[in-house]
Formats: sequence, C-alpha cells, structure tokens
Amino acid sequence: MVLELWRMAVVWTLVLLCAYFRLLFRLVFGRAAIYPRCAPASHCARACIVTGASSGIGKATAEILALEGYHVVLAGRSLANLEKAAKELHKTHEDLLLYPMVLDLCSVPSILSFVKSVEEWLGTTQVSLQLLVNNAGIFAATPQCTSDGYDRVVMTNYLGPYILTQLLLPKLQKSSHTARIVNVVSFTHRSSRKLPSEFWKMLGKKKLDDEDNYRMAMTYEVSKLYELLWTYQLHRKYLRVSVMAADPGVVETKILRELPWWLVQFAFMMLKGVFLLQSPRCGARAVVDAALAPMEVSGKYFFGGNGFTLPSSALSRDEKLAKRLWNLTEEAYAAIMERYTAPSSNLFRRR
Repeated sequence: MVLELWRMAVVWTLVLLCAYFRLLFRLVFGRAAIYPRCAPASHCARACIVTGASSGIGKATAEILALEGYHVVLAGRSLANLEKAAKELHKTHEDLLLYPMVLDLCSVPSILSFVKSVEEWLGTTQVSLQLLVNNAGIFAATPQCTSDGYDRVVMTNYLGPYILTQLLLPKLQKSSHTARIVNVVSFTHRSSRKLPSEFWKMLGKKKLDDEDNYRMAMTYEVSKLYELLWTYQLHRKYLRVSVMAADPGVVETKILRELPWWLVQFAFMMLKGVFLLQSPRCGARAVVDAALAPMEVSGKYFFGGNGFTLPSSALSRDEKLAKRLWNLTEEAYAAIMERYTAPSSNLFRRR
C-alpha cells in the first residue's frame, strides 16, 4: 500500500499540474478550445439522469441542471441519502424538479430495475430523456468482487455505466432533440502510459491481486482510462447522440473514504495549500460545461471550467485500443444480459 500511496501523492499531483500548465499554455497562446454553455430548448419537457447524485459533484451538478429547467433523476445507492439531498436542494430552490431513484452500479439487477423505473417514469410524465451524466465512481483500498465476479472499482467506474448507457441508448436516440451523454472521468488516466496485460483480465472476472498486493491507485487509473476510451468510441459510433468527457480535477468529496481519515485530511490540506483542491460546486463546472455545450459538439474533454477543453492523454485517444476494449466489453455485456434477461437478451445488444 505504501508504494500506491506514493504513486497517488507524487504521480497524480504531477499529472494534475501538467494538465493545468498545458491549459494555461493553450490559453496564453490562443490555442484553447472553449465552448460556451447553451440553454437547452425550452418548448419541451426534458429529463436528465445524474448518477452518484446524493452528494459531492453529482449533487452539485443535479442542482445546476435542475435550475436550467431539467427534470432531474437523482440516482444513487441509498434512497434515504437521495431524498435527503433532494430535501436540502429544495430548501434553497423550492421549484426544482427532482426524482430520487435507487441505482447500484455494482449490481446488474439494480441497473435493470432502475432502467425499468426510468422507462415507466418517462411514460407517465411525457418528458424526453435528453441527458445522461455518468458521474458515480469509487476508489477502493482493498480488492472486492461484485456478485458477478467483477472487480468492484471497474464495475462501478466503467462496466456498470457501460451497461446503464447501453440500456438507455434507445431512449436517448428517440429524444426530440439531440441527446447527450457526459462521462465524468479523471486526470489520473494520464498516469497510465500503457495497459499491463493483466488489466484486461478485469473484464473477464479476474481479480488482479490479493489484498496485500492490490494496486489500488493503478486500478482506479485504469478504470478511468477505460471510461475515456469508451467515451471516444461512443462518439465515433453513435452520430445521433453527443458524447462528452468531463474532468473535474481534485474535488473534496468522500471518494477516498476507504483510506485512513487522517491521511485524507492531510492530503486535502496540502492540496488546498497549493490551490488545487476544489469544492464540489467548483468541480461540477466542467461537468455542467460538457452537459450544456453546443449540441453539435461531441467527443471533447472538458477540464478547468469556463468551457475549457484539453486533449486527453495519447493512450486514451488510441483508436485501436478503444476498439479492443469495446469488443471485450461487448462480450462481457452480452454474457451479463444473457444471464439476467434471457431469452430476450438480444433486445439489448447493440445493432
């Protein structure tokens, strides 16, 4: 664990600083691509889903989107926490349209149940699903498997959102206006210069290491790299849906709760001292920028707020790697759907 903590403290900080310096360089020399926020069409009822919405970036994002007029589905593992978040938001803005629904991305039955609930809700409210924000994510200090045998971090950060998105794509594609998917990624993907062969096994129900040798930092990095590779591949394949990546930077949330509390507080104090630590509302700026960017824009990586975009790492933009990941993930997806939805699983396969 000591080596992994050093990786987080040194490598993650360096790649974050490099990202900010690169953004500054592009701004100074007029090479930055900046996309303004655009108000969504107001003549139709529009809905969005924000996962991980009970706190942190997800809650802040949900509030801003609700203020823009969206009917916002607050998705998360705990209904009590979601209802608490909705109550807190209603104290400030009574007229926000918020709908808490349970979703556990580690559980395929939960994902299927959530999708069914969303479809029923859309049918009764006559609103159009125009936005999906895949925000939920975890960091694990020890290896844990889901009930289907997948690594918990990979399932929550990548495979679960993949399944959710595939199941919701028909609704997004039928939207009265161009729909959008926003995947919340991480600057930590820049720490991966290559993908060790054993990491491909995570899509085949193979644990990487035992608890003593678990590479918690690298597992998180790779899960976020997977998410970014998938984002760009979605952009290439689905022309009727706009797809964005949003990197909020370092945000003071509960994602590191499995690490010793004193260590997390020390890290936050150091990051705050060099002005790298943001509040959830500040971190949500990049996510909202991606969500409200012009609808003709797709396949961009938002970072830094104010509509700023950057190129992500060269590895994350490798089309050959993205195709390999896509094919392996589709195999895993098909096996999961066959298990849980047979004999109608082919209904969920991408055509």
